[in-house]
Amino acid sequence: MTKPSVPVGIVCSQSGPYQAMGREILKSAIMAVEEINGQAEFDFSIAPHIRDPRGIVSEYHTVCDDLIRNVGVEHIIGCYTSASRKQVLPIVERTDRLLWYPARYEGFECSDNVIYVGASPNHNVLPLVRYVLDNLSREFFCVGSNYVWTWETNRVTRELVSAANGHILAERLLELGESAVGHIVDEIVRRKPPIVFNTLVGSSSYDFIRAFNAGTKAAGLEIPMLSCSLCEPELAIVGPASAGCITSSAYFESIRLPENRAFVTRWRARYGEDSSPSVDGQSAYVAVYLLARALQRAGTSDIAEVRRAAAGYRYNSPQGPVWIDGGNNHCVLTPRLAVSNPQGQFDIFWEAEAPVKPDPYLTQLDVAVSPSKETSAGGALPNAPHLRVVK
Repeated sequence: MTKPSVPVGIVCSQSGPYQAMGREILKSAIMAVEEINGQAEFDFSIAPHIRDPRGIVSEYHTVCDDLIRNVGVEHIIGCYTSASRKQVLPIVERTDRLLWYPARYEGFECSDNVIYVGASPNHNVLPLVRYVLDNLSREFFCVGSNYVWTWETNRVTRELVSAANGHILAERLLELGESAVGHIVDEIVRRKPPIVFNTLVGSSSYDFIRAFNAGTKAAGLEIPMLSCSLCEPELAIVGPASAGCITSSAYFESIRLPENRAFVTRWRARYGEDSSPSVDGQSAYVAVYLLARALQRAGTSDIAEVRRAAAGYRYNSPQGPVWIDGGNNHCVLTPRLAVSNPQGQFDIFWEAEAPVKPDPYLTQLDVAVSPSKETSAGGALPNAPHLRVVK
């Protein structure tokens, strides 16, 4: 007997300045779809309808409009940048569809029509900045792409740094896809900041990291670089210059969990022994599974029923236990910090003791209070990351 199929849109750019990450999201989403379609526990199959907005922000609205009007999808998985998510938000809200957004983002948003599967600012920015304030420096030099991800990330960073009596030495922004990074590297070499926080996206980030590495080496400088987005496939694109970057993420390929080992084995069997999953790709994989299990539990693709069925359901994913907080549609995740090595992998050195509740508006954060004194409102989970050394 043929199973009924549920049409699902997959929207990710296969060309343009962040095509590499769009391709990783597509690979992971399709891998999850094909796994689910082969499992007897699901009494339906997923029919993926793939759209490529080519990294053009306005195209995200166009392709989603096509998926909703002409294909009849109720659920869309995708978007990589916050600029693209902001384009899609009005149409999914107006037509009451559900966007399953896989990427980590800057927070300060909440919609009934979006499931935020990636990290919130209390999962990525907070642990990274507080680690640096406690261990490395209170002076930051910020470099980023000129859009909402960098604006909001830098704003949160500035509040944390200022509360610790530190300083943002500079904030330099480039347009998405901009490759003229030499003047910023020259300024860094001249001013010698103790820390550089990189929130550039895609090809701009790759060009900057290579130029930064070459410029600081030539000047005999060792300046740590921070990131909330760098992932394993990007380390391979950048090459040896990517080593030594301190990165905050809910997922690294080096996570020592049986679910992750099995995921990486399946990934490499499918895409090659030299390939690596990315954090946003793995998150797209998680999004497909969360959607499929919500569809199964709801017995319908109706948005309200699926959203209700998805809330609170615990999934032991490659990154560890993940579930959706029904109060804000964001995911409970485990924050981690790692440093990139010359082999193109990340060595994890800290992680939260338990999964951390999402706090997209940072309402539970007191910038003047030590993280060790913060508690969640419910007391069941720590709201702020309490980090421990991973041996």
